[in-house]
Amino acid sequence: MRFKKGAIVATATVGALLLAGCSGGGGEGDDNTLRLWHFEGSNSAMGIAWDEAIKIFEEETGATVEFEERSFEQIRTTASQVLNSDEAPDILEYNKGNATAGLLASQGLLTPITDAVEEYGWDDQLAPALQTTARYTDEGVMGSGEWYGVPNYGEYVSVYYNKDAFAEQGIEVPTTLEEFEAALQTFTDAGITPLAEAGLEYPLGQLFYQFALSQADRQWVNDYQLYENEVDWQGEALTYAAEKIEEYVEAGYISQDASGLKAEDAGVSFISGEAPIFFSGSWWFGRFADEIDGFEWGTFPFPESELSLGSAGNMWVVPANARNAELAYEFIDITMRPEIQALLGNNGGLPVAAEVEDITDPKSQELIAGFNEINERDGLAFYPDWPTPTFYDALVAELQELVNGTKSTDEVLTSLGEEYDSYAADFRE
Repeated sequence: MRFKKGAIVATATVGALLLAGCSGGGGEGDDNTLRLWHFEGSNSAMGIAWDEAIKIFEEETGATVEFEERSFEQIRTTASQVLNSDEAPDILEYNKGNATAGLLASQGLLTPITDAVEEYGWDDQLAPALQTTARYTDEGVMGSGEWYGVPNYGEYVSVYYNKDAFAEQGIEVPTTLEEFEAALQTFTDAGITPLAEAGLEYPLGQLFYQFALSQADRQWVNDYQLYENEVDWQGEALTYAAEKIEEYVEAGYISQDASGLKAEDAGVSFISGEAPIFFSGSWWFGRFADEIDGFEWGTFPFPESELSLGSAGNMWVVPANARNAELAYEFIDITMRPEIQALLGNNGGLPVAAEVEDITDPKSQELIAGFNEINERDGLAFYPDWPTPTFYDALVAELQELVNGTKSTDEVLTSLGEEYDSYAADFRE
């Protein structure tokens, strides 16, 4: 997950799931129906592209697609149980990372699809950096082992800003953190809370992680995400991140009410023009392009950071209990075609296999250029909730405490460190 699509809660049900076991994927279905789930909005780049892919799939195969749009939270909280039952779909969009796809792969709930990847040539279409989150070891650690999913888009997090609001306050696009914080102060002095935030879901955790990344390097990311070395939760990067969140709340850059707001609330506050700045992912880009008509808007990278949140996008995965795995592979292949990739790219998405000349929308070109720039410097640093199956919920809960002032930065970091180490320590032994 990008943080927006966080880890599955791993509770006592995990042991039961492991004991229950699953059938191998790829069996013949009892009908000519592809059961598909995803959680993208109909006007998002992915929703638009995949809707067209569904039409092509039905025309070419003669099969019927039984599509269900499940919310991210529905899939996040029920995936383990549903995928271990005969109610599993044949294909679904699922979050990537150790704590999500890696966990389900290690539990035998996903079909290893390496043979299909080689047969269809998807490995040739995906750059090595984008393959990292599609492959997992037997222990569920990303980067090597069998393929368990195929991403057909990329994603990254940047700063969305209201150009008209900036112009009204005489603010230039900031290139340093000092300039960024001066802009926040200018808005605050004008009686405007500048940052659209949400502490009830992923956005606040993204900002927290970005602050840490601004003080970190690639080895720190490898330690945090791949368990190469211990992570110091009282160290410079994470202490800085927690103190910055506290500082921004105290300064009025973030509303204390944000602790009770969802990502949708934050996004809508930017769309409506209420908040002039929103730090979040490229998955919002298509919606903003479609719904914002009262002001001009744009994006810029978070200042003074070589590392950015981002990765290959969420993946198509095939449950081990899928009834029509072969149909699922045919659908995946259609989503990787140039025409579908171009449709995704021209509607604000980040295609992974598009022809450059097929991307004609100026805003989309701007978005893709930003992604390519990060990739060129090896700057993608994944998302903060990936390391453990319960870290999404832990981050949300602890950062709410920080915003509310009910825990100190030291207490928050201590709690997060204990949660992190309770899982990650097993992989360092």
